[in-house]
Amino acid sequence: MTLKLGVPSKGRLMEKTFEWFGERGITLARSGSEREYAGVVDGIEGVALVLLSAGEIPRELAAGRIHLGVTGTDLVHEKLALWDQSVIAVEELGFGHADLIIAVPQGWTDVDTLHDLDAAAAAFRSVHGHRLRIATKYHRLVREFLRAAGVADYALVDSQGATEGTVANETAEAIADITSTGDTLRANHLKVLGDGVILRSQATLWKSRTASLDMDERASLDALLARVG
Repeated sequence: MTLKLGVPSKGRLMEKTFEWFGERGITLARSGSEREYAGVVDGIEGVALVLLSAGEIPRELAAGRIHLGVTGTDLVHEKLALWDQSVIAVEELGFGHADLIIAVPQGWTDVDTLHDLDAAAAAFRSVHGHRLRIATKYHRLVREFLRAAGVADYALVDSQGATEGTVANETAEAIADITSTGDTLRANHLKVLGDGVILRSQATLWKSRTASLDMDERASLDALLARVG
């Protein structure tokens, strides 16, 4: 059998992942056009490249359908309940840095902390008759973070597009989203709460805890880890 390595199928994450492995003597490449999701691996025996969306990789690792995968910390923690029972981090790759944060309008001059947000949410509900809406793609992480901080009287609304624009579009009052530089937040007149960093994320090589390994796959895994560790 063959050891399966899942890598993001497009964009900067794919390019940087190919570069990272290349610097360690392992060449990853697509096997055909950009529409194909198969790849080839040179420089190490018994490893197959599987190109997937970054969001699919945590689930494939947890299901044991791939042995290794590169994706962000944020996606692993969001998509896998009890993630540390399904996967283990092998190596942080040093790119794809981003923070998952809570941000509110800059005009909310008296809201700078999670405690302030909790008070604002209670006041909002008493005035408007419905809960303050927080737009996000990261429901699990945001809910757990706000619960631990004691924030109540809010409702999470799903955002699969430009989350930063939901406040200006009046579909949410606050957001929880990934940011790298903060430029998009500032352009949309949003500010990060002082204690509103939920998770610091980066691209990471993960190993499945559930994928079975025969002797050949184990040998390939040991050889690959020796090269990249």
